[in-house]
Amino acid sequence: MSYTGNVDVGGAPDVRELPGLTITKLAVGPYDNNAYLLHCTATGEQVLVDAANEPDRLLGLLGDGPLSRVVTTHRHQDHWGALATVVDATHARVVAHPDDAEALPLPVTEPVEHGATVRVGQNALSVIHLRGHTPGSIALRYDDGDTPHLFAGDSLFPGGAGNTWGDKKLFTQLMNDLEERVFGTLPDNTWVYPGHGKDTILGKERPHLQEWRDRGW
Repeated sequence: MSYTGNVDVGGAPDVRELPGLTITKLAVGPYDNNAYLLHCTATGEQVLVDAANEPDRLLGLLGDGPLSRVVTTHRHQDHWGALATVVDATHARVVAHPDDAEALPLPVTEPVEHGATVRVGQNALSVIHLRGHTPGSIALRYDDGDTPHLFAGDSLFPGGAGNTWGDKKLFTQLMNDLEERVFGTLPDNTWVYPGHGKDTILGKERPHLQEWRDRGW
């Protein structure tokens, strides 16, 4: 079956095979968080994006391949609830933006800024700093040669930007970063993997950017 990105808490993961990289999406409770395991098909090296919760299920995805890094997209606890357990079991390095590092339960051993690179074996993911949902929220961009793939954390969802709790300054900052650093640089076929819920593509969201600005969320 082809990848859809539709997963449920307690259900099976969904797997996407790309040239050089396999993406496994798993939903964990209690807040319907998405965790993404990235696996280099050439080297076996793996990176986990958001060790959100249910560490036994996350560790069960790994198989025999080493887990080299855990990337935390932002400081909110529902995205790092299993971080300490996963890192203790795998000795993976902890990757996050410095502006959110102090809120995490473990020291960040690989701090990353906008434009940095996160390696998954022979594959490179670019770090995109998206300020607003939290000061240090990041997304990760991977290009497979035909389609860009964006792991967006809680900064972009189907139907809108991430939550900024009615703060107009934060919302404007997030929208500015999304328009400049995501919609302004990536094509419509970019596949977006959010921190919760279903996936989307940029072309579906792009026509609604002004609508989002006008409504303020």
